[in-house]
Amino acid sequence: MGDQDLPGVLVSDLEGPHGICEDHAEDLKRHFNLITMQDFLENKAQLGPQIQAVYIWCGRPAVSQELLHSLPSLKIVASAGAGLDHLDLGLMASFGVKVANTPHAVSSPTADLGMALLLAAARRVVEGHQLAVSPHTETFPTDYMGQQVTGATLGIIGMGSIGYKIAQRARAFEMKIVYHNRKRSVTREHCLTWAYRGGISSTQVC
Repeated sequence: MGDQDLPGVLVSDLEGPHGICEDHAEDLKRHFNLITMQDFLENKAQLGPQIQAVYIWCGRPAVSQELLHSLPSLKIVASAGAGLDHLDLGLMASFGVKVANTPHAVSSPTADLGMALLLAAARRVVEGHQLAVSPHTETFPTDYMGQQVTGATLGIIGMGSIGYKIAQRARAFEMKIVYHNRKRSVTREHCLTWAYRGGISSTQVC
């Protein structure tokens, strides 16, 4: 535990497989007294009233009704991630606890990796690299160049923030975007010249 005069924040752990990111921990320690779940469980009576926030990293710690009852000073549950499926928002609201998340923090990095994987798969980059560095390679077949990405059609199922970011990057490759989503986005379609598909079948996904 850190400075007792700072607001208490409950975290899963500070190290190990369930520990929060080391960089995050150092930043948080400047402003908060980080209390691990183990320390809290060993001394609920003393530490419970000190905790004003719960910081969730990779879905931990789980916030249950029992936990909320044991944190009388709790003001906010902050989840490091875009999704909120692991949180009972109604339960939080009934305790007057606010919820925060990071809905767009990983959209661009994920889209970057998505495009990297798309290019690597289409152009057989990994296979080509393995062939190039192998001491047994004598020839380099032209089919290892893969297929052209520029001008190809890209299907995106689920046009959320990540899907949108991928579509933006695909536009630089002059790709035709065909997407399916629960709700149609006419404005974005006009901006990026997409085509909407209201229904899809397994034969259309490869």
